Amino acid sequence: MAGLILKLRPYEELMINGVVVENGDRKARLRVKTDGAHILRLRDAMKPEDATTPLKRAYYIAQMAVAGQLANAEAADLARHALESYDGPGANETRREVDIRLAENEFYKVMRYLGEVMAAEPAFAQPASAPDRPLPQTFGGAAS
Repeated sequence: MAGLILKLRPYEELMINGVVVENGDRKARLRVKTDGAHILRLRDAMKPEDATTPLKRAYYIAQMAVAGQLANAEAADLARHALESYDGPGANETRREVDIRLAENEFYKVMRYLGEVMAAEPAFAQPASAPDRPLPQTFGGAAS
């Protein structure tokens, strides 16, 4: 994550290594120089109760890895499992694209990709059937 540039809005919140911080009253630009830092903008965060479809469940799981609250291997396994029941248009392509990003431990890229898929496929926003594996509930941050 070295060299990551964060552009923050006034009062925007983010989680850095499990600690929620808030920007001040002006825009800010930060450069993260440390590899392995776990950083999640809370505007990108999904609450666990909103993870009601296979795509949203996979997004939430990737978010947990980005926040450092799930180990990469566990998150990859859970995300793949969540997507097994996804049957929307281009489901095989979606699973393949996510799998490529998971293999590289690029969980933020998984979130971005799934966000694009969800925006393009609003018909698949209806809740999924009850999952056979519960979502991890350790994520403490919530989107404002």
